[in-house]
Amino acid sequence: MLSRDSLTKCDASDPLALVRGQFALPDGLIYLDGNSLGPLPKRATLRLQQVAETEWGERLIRSWNQSGWMDMPARIGDKIARLIGAASGEVIVADSTSINVFKTLSAALALRPDRRVILSTRDNFPTDLYMAQGLIRQLGGRHELKLVDGEDIAGHIDGDVALVTLTHVNYKTGRMYDMADITRNAHTHGALTMWDLAHSAGAVPTDVNGAQADFGVGCGYKYLNGGPGAPAFLFVAKRHQAQFEQPLSGWLGHAQPFAFDPYYAPAAGIGRYLCGTPPVLSMAALECGVDILLETDQAQLRDKSLALTDLFIDLVETRCAGFGLTLATPRDHALRGSQVSFHFEHGYAAMQALIARGVIGDFRAPDLMRFGLTPLYLRYTDVWDAVEHLREVLDNRLWDQPEWRIRQRVT
Repeated sequence: MLSRDSLTKCDASDPLALVRGQFALPDGLIYLDGNSLGPLPKRATLRLQQVAETEWGERLIRSWNQSGWMDMPARIGDKIARLIGAASGEVIVADSTSINVFKTLSAALALRPDRRVILSTRDNFPTDLYMAQGLIRQLGGRHELKLVDGEDIAGHIDGDVALVTLTHVNYKTGRMYDMADITRNAHTHGALTMWDLAHSAGAVPTDVNGAQADFGVGCGYKYLNGGPGAPAFLFVAKRHQAQFEQPLSGWLGHAQPFAFDPYYAPAAGIGRYLCGTPPVLSMAALECGVDILLETDQAQLRDKSLALTDLFIDLVETRCAGFGLTLATPRDHALRGSQVSFHFEHGYAAMQALIARGVIGDFRAPDLMRFGLTPLYLRYTDVWDAVEHLREVLDNRLWDQPEWRIRQRVT
């Protein structure tokens, strides 16, 4: 029979148990929001101190050469490539996810000049859709952003589609698309694919080259644990790099930035997708989070992710039955990322009540309570305790307080 004691034994035998100690996690806090902002890697504190005091404080501008600052976008990009199934020289760390979406959409449309449709889903992450809308306006309205339901995506890929752009793991429900199947379908019809990997990289097995994906983007502050506002990354398959021209032709994407040529000439390979000066402090922190993932067995990570999400679903449905919660996340392992979401009419207030008790998840409108089950540092007993707090919040209507209904800017 499942009990907290039995889960304590699972924690003791967990092959990833020691990884938890590499993160700064406050005592008494159950953190179920790593799919929105990962916790602080302890080594990042020391690394940031080293960068600030020695590399910046003592070496000053010499550190661009002596401390390898100029190499950071490509070096960390190559590390992230290993997490998403890309090759060396196919990933660069730069800018924000939104900016990388814009760069990639623009370049992809230029590769299919005779086509006018960008195909996506209504529940894609909004910034991806907003950037597409802004790009279409800038291009004079000659293109169309066509939005369909996720289950209908395959039937809408045709000869008018230039690019299919999807978030690999849906940010609300945690539903995961079959990247290889959708990409194959797109290529059959002559279309390209761009995958948003924000909820995939560092969380689920991802193989962009195995799937023959064309382009990808992703952020550094979720499962990569790079810190708030960490720089994002961009993937371009090598077969496209020579023809892939991004619209933001900044000086660091030039073939010879320090030649200060007044006319732009793109760098060879992935380097042409850089734009401005890399944020060194943020990149240093991001590299620490990426290194922890590279030191971790990815198969063990996925096995534990599925075990944690299975456990969470089972406990909520058995111990919180009768309160109106409805599962939004797929039960099928092949379709599930590393989060669990439940519909609940009073989801926002209930989440605020949970946070006040030290169980941190988040809320996504209109009614989703979202819980990130991150296997790097989450314990099985944490899941048990979190669901017990949720049961008490629901059973005692602790969410039904005026202060929990006040919407904060970040939900």
